[in-house]
Amino acid sequence: MRYGYKASAEQFGPSQLLEYSRLAAELGLQTVAISDHFQPWRHHGGHTPAVLPWLGAAGATIPDALLGTSVLTPTMRYHPSIVAQNFATLGCLFPGRIFLGVGTGEALNETPATAAEWPGAKQRRMMLREAITLIRQLWTDERVTFEGEYYRTDRATIYDKPQQPIPIYIAASGPLAAKLAGRAGDGFIATSGKAPELYEELLAKLAEGAQAAGRDADAIDKFIEIKVSYDPDLEYARNACAFWAPLALTPDEKSGIDDPIEMEQAADKILDRAPSRFICSDDPDEVVAKIAPYVELGFGHLVFHAPGDDQERFLRRFCADVLPRLRERFDGSPP
Repeated sequence: MRYGYKASAEQFGPSQLLEYSRLAAELGLQTVAISDHFQPWRHHGGHTPAVLPWLGAAGATIPDALLGTSVLTPTMRYHPSIVAQNFATLGCLFPGRIFLGVGTGEALNETPATAAEWPGAKQRRMMLREAITLIRQLWTDERVTFEGEYYRTDRATIYDKPQQPIPIYIAASGPLAAKLAGRAGDGFIATSGKAPELYEELLAKLAEGAQAAGRDADAIDKFIEIKVSYDPDLEYARNACAFWAPLALTPDEKSGIDDPIEMEQAADKILDRAPSRFICSDDPDEVVAKIAPYVELGFGHLVFHAPGDDQERFLRRFCADVLPRLRERFDGSPP
């Protein structure tokens, strides 16, 4: 089992986020995974620090922690070759401590930055698959001339490559993306708070994709962001979720929204739903009990996303009250 901290770039500026991430590592969380947003979920009070320089600063100031993206989209705002170069450099600077988490993206981040038309789901998956192929080729080969459907390179070389391979984690919220993760990912990223049947389907498709590619599904790191608002004051824990009300919007309610102002307006209409995507509790044993089904499904890399403005308050209480109980139950560690 591995436990980590979700560094929410949509909610905090770069320096504050770095301090929270450093504290998380000091308190025993072994992974720091940062979201990569060009625009936040909310216009007022939102942030979007650039992930690539932030990871360099994090690697230099947070010893030992595994660092990576959850997730970056290497298909529109970034050309895959630029992603390959940046992560190769990070891998050289911090050997064995970097992972690249990728996904098909969201219109909110990609279309405002590029003014490009937002592709359909199938095309986004095809773009992601091709991008991963190109990134890996650039990490292993010299003078790469790549002629894909979406990307091309001409005698491209990355001159500084890490000796230790950088794992690529693929995020999936649907069966076809999960199958791609099984075929091409070193890790699989999911998010909590959805129907249990969905996770069963995603993991089955992950295994199916791995089998088709002649890979061992058990060797794929199963990573899940668990949304949890724990505090001894239950009302505080519930109110802390307000910033993240956009996560409680249905697909129809947020369809076509690529503007933080519009997203904020839509979310403010359903603030009462905000806690529904989080484990909200004042009881550490209840939190562990609600996390347990994810572990029982096979997730062994748990990264905790807390919604409140006071992340230090959450981290200190969660790591004092909940983390030891998780380790006792799932690792056999003494309390």
